[in-house]
Amino acid sequence: MSTRVRLLSALVLSAVASLAGASEMAYSPVTDARLASPEPQNWLQYRGNYSSWGYSPLAQITDKNVGKLQLAWAFATGQVEGHQSPPIVNNGYMFVTTPGAQVIALEAKTGKELWRYKKQLPAELLQLHPTNRGVALYGDRVYVATVDAHLVALDAKTGKEIWVKQVGDWKALQYITLAPLAAKGKIMVGSSGGETGVRGFVAAFDAQSGEEAWRTYMTPAPGEPGGDSWPEGMYKNGGGSVWITGSYDPATNLAYWGTGNPAPWPTENRAGDNLYTGSTVVLDVDSGAIKGHFQYNPHDSWDWDEVSAPVLFDTEVKGKKVKAAVHAGRNGYLWVLNRAGDKLEFVDAHSYANNNTIKSVDPKTGRPNFDDARRPGVGKGDVKFCPSLWGGKDWTPEAYNPKTGLFYIPVNNNLCAELPEPEPIKYKSGDLYIGFPIEAILTGLRFPDGADAPPKTIGEIQAWDVKTGKQVWAHKFPTFNWGPLLTTAGNLVFAGGTNDRKFRAFDATTGKQLWEAATPSGVTGVPTSFEVDGEQYIAVQSGWGVDAQRMQGGIDLLMGQQTLVPQGGTVMVYKLAK
Repeated sequence: MSTRVRLLSALVLSAVASLAGASEMAYSPVTDARLASPEPQNWLQYRGNYSSWGYSPLAQITDKNVGKLQLAWAFATGQVEGHQSPPIVNNGYMFVTTPGAQVIALEAKTGKELWRYKKQLPAELLQLHPTNRGVALYGDRVYVATVDAHLVALDAKTGKEIWVKQVGDWKALQYITLAPLAAKGKIMVGSSGGETGVRGFVAAFDAQSGEEAWRTYMTPAPGEPGGDSWPEGMYKNGGGSVWITGSYDPATNLAYWGTGNPAPWPTENRAGDNLYTGSTVVLDVDSGAIKGHFQYNPHDSWDWDEVSAPVLFDTEVKGKKVKAAVHAGRNGYLWVLNRAGDKLEFVDAHSYANNNTIKSVDPKTGRPNFDDARRPGVGKGDVKFCPSLWGGKDWTPEAYNPKTGLFYIPVNNNLCAELPEPEPIKYKSGDLYIGFPIEAILTGLRFPDGADAPPKTIGEIQAWDVKTGKQVWAHKFPTFNWGPLLTTAGNLVFAGGTNDRKFRAFDATTGKQLWEAATPSGVTGVPTSFEVDGEQYIAVQSGWGVDAQRMQGGIDLLMGQQTLVPQGGTVMVYKLAK
C-alpha cells in the first residue's frame, strides 16, 4: 500500500471515529423553556441567559480557591484573526466559532474534536471585520450567521448542513458577525455594515424551514414612525446596523436590540435625529413590530455605535422599583432605562469615561446636550473629541451579578480622537460610505486635552451600583482593555482584553486581582462557565485581531512604539487543581 493511500485511509478512519464519538454522546434538545431558565451547568446562549447578564450561578470556583485554577485542556483552532465567540455548552457538547466561517464541536470535558463545519466563502469577499461571535442552539440544531451574510442550520450531533439562507448582499458589503438569537421558533440576526451604507435591520427566520418570517429596518422610511427624522432618501443607506446579539424578555415576548452609527459620518446632509441609529430598539418577536426605543446619540457624528444589547434586571433606583434595561454606552455614559410595558423610559445616566462632548443629559427625557464645537464637520478643521471613535466601551459586553448587585463594565478611559475636514462622498454599492479619509480614522487616536504625556492607565474594569449610581471599584491597566466580562456566583469576575495575553480573575466585591494566566494570544473572546461530572470549568477563546489590533496600532503610532501581539486561536479551558 502506498504512503498516500495509507494517509488517506487514516484520515477517513479518523473522520469516522470522530463522528462515532459524537454519536456516543446523547444530545439534549434546546427548548424555549431551557433558554428561558437555563441550567447552571450549561451555557446555552451568547450571554448565558436571555437577559444578557454574563453570569454563571456555579460557585465551585470562588474568590477563596481561584488561585488553584489550572489549565484543563486547550484546543488550537488553526485560524488567525479575532476569536471572539463564547464557548457554548449543552450537556457535554461545546460549540465555538472562528474567523473563516468555521463552527467546531468539541467534547466539553476533554477538548476532543467531534466535528467541524466550514462554509465556503466567495474568493473575492472583502472582510472588514473577519470574526464571528458565536452560535445559537435551538432544538437539535446549531445556527450560525456568516461573514458573507448567510444563516446556516447544522445538525448539532454531526455538523451536517441542513439549510443555508441568504440574509444580505455580501457584494454590497453587508456581512454578519453576531451570534443569532433563538426564541419562539425563530432565529433572529442583524447585519454589520455601518461604514458601507447598509440599511440596518433585524430579520427573523423560521427555525425549522429557514423561511424568512419578518424583517424590520432600523432606518424608517417616510410615513413610518421616525421617518421624518431623515432627509429625503437618506434612510436607504443610513446605517443603524445591528451586529451584537439582542436581549429578550420571554414574559413580554420583546427583544431589545442595539443599533450602530448613521451613515455617512458627517452630518451636513442628514439633518434630524436619524432614528433609530445609536439606539436600543424594542421589537415584538412574533411580528417584528417596533414597540419602543431610546436613542443615546441623536444625530451622531462620532461613530458611537450603541450595538451592545441592554442588560435586563429588576432593581431599585432612588427608592423606586425599576424593571431596568442598563447599557454602558459607547458615548461614555452608563444608561439606566425603565422597560415597564413595551416602552423604554429614561431613569438615570452617569458618566463613566472621560467625556468632553456631552455637556449634560436632560433629567426628564435623557436626551444628551452635545457640545457642537466637538462635532466634526465642514469648516471646522481638525476636531478633537472624547471618548474616542471606539468609545468608552465598544462591543465588549458588560456583566451583572445578582449576588453582589453590581454591574461590571470593560472600559477604555483617557482616549480621545481627532477627525479632519469631511471629504465629499456619494453612496456607491460595494464601497465604503464614511465621509472621512480612512487613514485619518486609523491614525486619529489622541490623549485627553492638556495631557503632556501618555496617561498612566487607559483600560479599566469598573463596578457600579445601579441603585445608588455610584462606582464601587475600578481595576486599572496601563494598556487598553478589549475584554468581554464573565461574573459568577463564586464572587468572581473573569476578563482578558489586554495586550499582555493574560486572562484574569478578580474579586467581584472589591476588584482585587486574584489570579492570572498567560495565553498564546490576546484574549478578546467572551468567557463562559459550565460544569461536567461535578466539576466547574471556565472557558474562553484566545485570539487577537480585528479592532483590538487596530486600536493597538493607533496607540503605537501615537506613542512612537511597536507592540506585537501574536495571533492564532486557542480554546482555553480551566478547572481547579485537585
